[in-house]
Amino acid sequence: MNLSEHQYAVSLEWTGARTGGTTGYRDYGRDHVIRAAGLPDLPGTADPTFHGDRDRWNPEQLLLAALSQCHMLSYLHLAVKHGVVVTAYEDDAVGQLRLNRDGSGEFTSATVRPRVSLADESQRELANALHTNAHKVCFIARSVAFDVHHEPRHPAAADPSEGLTHE
Repeated sequence: MNLSEHQYAVSLEWTGARTGGTTGYRDYGRDHVIRAAGLPDLPGTADPTFHGDRDRWNPEQLLLAALSQCHMLSYLHLAVKHGVVVTAYEDDAVGQLRLNRDGSGEFTSATVRPRVSLADESQRELANALHTNAHKVCFIARSVAFDVHHEPRHPAAADPSEGLTHE
């Protein structure tokens, strides 16, 4: 049973129309702008492999960003609920995309690799366990048709120049 439903809306405008439009595969740009009411425009394109612009976001990056954001937000909620004080959080998400001979493709997996700093290091075991629960309640992870893994990393293993230290 659904307690409530939420609707989300974005608009997309293709800005890559060149003279002649889609007269040939290399004759049009992949650039576009994604908009949502009250937010800054998000410049989009295709992955550079598919003639996109490296300076703009591609759908594959946005999907990974959505997974990473959702995991973090779910995790922070659970941390509060369980009395775990998180003082810093970073993630380096990666995903694997398989291209098929017919031109289609799909993500086969993604992995979020959060590094979490805690106010009380004695809660590390509980803090790490919360990642499993965060994964189970993350709206985006529950909505995709590929495996999403989580590999929490201890901040001490991170490069100290990244600014994550134990407090």
